[in-house]
Order: sequence, then C-alpha cells, then structure tokens
Amino acid sequence: MLLVADSGSTKADWKLFDGDKIHEKKMVSKGFNPFFHDKAFILNELNQAERLVAIKDKITKLYFFGAGCSSPDRCEVIAEGLRAFFVNAEVIVDHDMLGAVYSVYTEGEPSIVSILGTGSNSTFYDGDAAHENIPALSYILGDEGSGSYYGKKILASYLYNRLPPKMHRELTEAYGLTKEGIFDRVYNQPHANVYLASFAKFLSDHKEYHYVKRLVYQGMLEFVDIHICGYEGYQNVPAHFIGSIAYFFEDILREVASRRQVKVGTIIKQPIHNLTEYLVKRESELSAAY
Repeated sequence: MLLVADSGSTKADWKLFDGDKIHEKKMVSKGFNPFFHDKAFILNELNQAERLVAIKDKITKLYFFGAGCSSPDRCEVIAEGLRAFFVNAEVIVDHDMLGAVYSVYTEGEPSIVSILGTGSNSTFYDGDAAHENIPALSYILGDEGSGSYYGKKILASYLYNRLPPKMHRELTEAYGLTKEGIFDRVYNQPHANVYLASFAKFLSDHKEYHYVKRLVYQGMLEFVDIHICGYEGYQNVPAHFIGSIAYFFEDILREVASRRQVKVGTIIKQPIHNLTEYLVKRESELSAAY
C-alpha cells in the first residue's frame, strides 16, 4: 500500500492508495515540522490517529511532504519518527513546496507555485525542476500573507485597541482574549505560529469589515511583491496557489495579482488528492519501465 502525506505546521492530510484505487476519504493528523517537532512528538501524535494506526503495518511506501523539510538533516528528523511508526514502509520525506509543485503539475510548463497557509513560501518551476530563489523566513521574519502573519497583525491591533469596537468585542468573546493570555501563548508556549494562524478563521468569517479587507489586501500585496514579483519574468508564467488562506481570500488575491500583472493559474485549498494522483501515476510509470 502507498500512503501520501501533505503536512503544514498545523495539520497533515493523508491519502491511501491500495494498489487498486485512491481511497476518497482522507485521514488527518497534526502537522509535523522539523523546526518544532521531534521523533517522540511524531510517534505520540501518530499513535493517536486511529485510522493511521489501523493501516500502519500494511504501508510499504510513504511519501511525506512537509513544511520545514528543506534540507536532508531536517527531512531526517521527520523520517525518523515516521519510520518508527510505519515499520514496514520505505519512507521518503521532502519539502512541502515540492508537493505543491506536483499537485499542480503540468508536464513541461514553467510556473510559480506558492503556499499560503499557516506559513507562506514560493518556488519557480522551470518545467523540469523547482528553484527556491526566494527563501521562506518563517513566522518571525517572514510568512507574508499567511495565517500566522495575519494572526500577528490582528492581535497587535487588538492589544493596541485599534480594531473597530464591535470587532474587538467579537474577538474577545470568541477567543476569551486577555493580554496575559496572548503573551503566554506567543512567548512561553510552543507552536506560536499555529496559535497565531488560528485567528485567520476569524478574519475569514468577518470579511465584511473594511479593516479585514484592508489587512488581507496588504498581506497579499507583500507576499506577491516579495515571493512572486521577485522572480524574473514572473508576468510570463502562471502563478498557482495552494492553501486555505489563498482559497478563502481568493477574491482579494486575484485583485492583488491583477494589480501586479500576475497571471493566476490554479487555486487549491488542499493539494493532497492531486498530489496522490500524480505520485500514483509516477509509481505506475516507474513500474512499467522495469
């Protein structure tokens, strides 16, 4: 059996191919990022995912594409935890950007592929290989236009009392916010990026506020200016976007893209099904070659 995972820092989506068909129902676990998680954490979380526990010994090959898996050493951090759980599987770990490229793959077509989820990143695909010439700086220095970016902005405005009064009240009621609680979650507790990104849903549910529209627009503009316009000839290739932020704020993203002469291609909320289809096809082609 072949298992495929697409993981951000918040959650991971899993898809199973049993040699006959891709199972329609996806499985979900917490996301694993080598900057924040180790073997023990990965093993503990996987052991709580009942559907994965039920099939773990049947998996013979696992592809895992994850946020932060941008070097062999970081990939090995994740692979170590996965191998301890999927004991009969060949485990292949790579960057989530490569998974994003595969999910929108059109043979031989150059494109810019971006992720806008908990974090943000982009790569230029030349039709044969991906080139990440613009680095992802994570949630403290970068992640423009991402969930964690918007979480930082909205919490700062909340603490500075610069939100519209009604929005301030609704945010307090929805999350039970206090200054002390925010400081503890951001500065003392682990996974601050995931906590910050959790406020993106509030923005999505309150699109009618001018504050929200302006904030999202500014974040999208920063992302496009840095992570798309930074590639030479960006106007001449399609730009594909993957992730919940791109999906839920598609109208604003398209407005920003038009302003910067960016040709929007595919916008996908979750790449797992397309990614699995690509890998199943590739595995079939490799088998036929032998």
